[in-house]
Amino acid sequence: MKSFQKIADLQPLVGESLGTSEWLSIDQQRVNQFADATGDHQWIHVDVERAQKGPFGGTIAHGFLTLSLLPAFFATAFEIKETKSGLNYGLDKVRFIAPVAVGKRLRAHFKLMEWSELKGGGAQLKIEMTVECEGADKPACVAESITRLFP
Repeated sequence: MKSFQKIADLQPLVGESLGTSEWLSIDQQRVNQFADATGDHQWIHVDVERAQKGPFGGTIAHGFLTLSLLPAFFATAFEIKETKSGLNYGLDKVRFIAPVAVGKRLRAHFKLMEWSELKGGGAQLKIEMTVECEGADKPACVAESITRLFP
């Protein structure tokens, strides 16, 4: 995990990597719990028998499940020590490029795209998150996360 002291330490890093998260396993229980939480019980995600005969040879994670793991990925990729709070401000350009087969592991790579100063010493960051699926040629998801951080 990369470590930064202050929010301002990221300003000169626009265009550079902020870090890579640890691997996170995607199991059927996680997919089923996400289906229950969102009401999305499409068979490709939750019906193991039917999905084995489907286009991917098994169940796959919801795209929005992959995206919802953003906070978990952030937590193991990098830290900014002198930050008291952070807010999710939104997303830009979200794409689900390749399916995530249940049983695979994911990790995310973070690249700082923009840094804008906010009042009180905070900053708004646009961070490109590329979610890698273990053993896949293409990323599972690419999204631009907009985060506001405050000291």
